[in-house]
Amino acid sequence: MKLYEKTIDSKSIFDGKVIHVKHDTVELENGAKAMREIVEHPGGVCIAALTDDNELLFVRQFRYPYKEVVLELPAGKLEKGQNPLENGKRELLEETGAVGREYMTLGKLYPSPGYCGEIIHLYFCKIDSYHAQQLDEDEFLNVERIPLEKAVEMVMNHEIPDAKTQVAVLKTAVLLNKLNGK
Repeated sequence: MKLYEKTIDSKSIFDGKVIHVKHDTVELENGAKAMREIVEHPGGVCIAALTDDNELLFVRQFRYPYKEVVLELPAGKLEKGQNPLENGKRELLEETGAVGREYMTLGKLYPSPGYCGEIIHLYFCKIDSYHAQQLDEDEFLNVERIPLEKAVEMVMNHEIPDAKTQVAVLKTAVLLNKLNGK
């Protein structure tokens, strides 16, 4: 099986500030036609920033789609023309005031590949210094430090529902265990 779907037609449904929605007609490998609804998103970046005391920096902020305050690692939407790592460094500084060092990639995440083309780039770093937060005028959040071991427990106890944060926390724990020979 080729497992490929050829786009025959594409119609724009909605063009917003962040997302674009389109309705595509595709041809399946057996020749049949099917419809696909696609959300186009510029992508994002998420940073697992570790303090010298083995704590991760988190942010708590209200997330409107869920109507609740969500605990997340610092993250943000990719800006056009900026590479993911540079974008992540900027987001970390803006949201937490922290500047990292020794950045390492934790890979990328497809949050919902059935209908959305968003790709989130995950990084780990150690914190080098702190400065003032540089929040956007419509951005309100609280910064928290949580020991890595406790953050892993929180993920496993279903206390952190955010997918990018779950993956980055667990990958950071595995990475550090490997680097420390465990």
